[in-house]
Amino acid sequence: MNLKDRAKQLKIDIPAVFIALRKKETPIIAKIFAGITVIYALSPIDLIPDFIPVLGYLDDIIILPCLIALTVRLIPPDMFEECRIRAEGLWEDGKPEKWYFALPIVAIWLLMIYLIIRAI
Repeated sequence: MNLKDRAKQLKIDIPAVFIALRKKETPIIAKIFAGITVIYALSPIDLIPDFIPVLGYLDDIIILPCLIALTVRLIPPDMFEECRIRAEGLWEDGKPEKWYFALPIVAIWLLMIYLIIRAI
């Protein structure tokens, strides 16, 4: 699998991990790692700030894919394949089917902007 195919697969795997997180059959340890992965992937705060040359992108290139790979290994393969199939259908027509899942992230960003403006 080349790098472009792997990147496309990761784009599908993140929503698939989120779908697996919500399933009752997912083992607890997998749910913990799935929660960490989804929060880290959607978080506006990086572990390593992006303004640091080269090092700032390590979390996007190394840490996040490793978290996804670890989480995928903890989820039973047949269950994750079902989640992956459901995740592929989320982005039909160029937008996610359930776009309102992004509202908490937007709310966090707005809160951060408000707090920064208030502090200044």
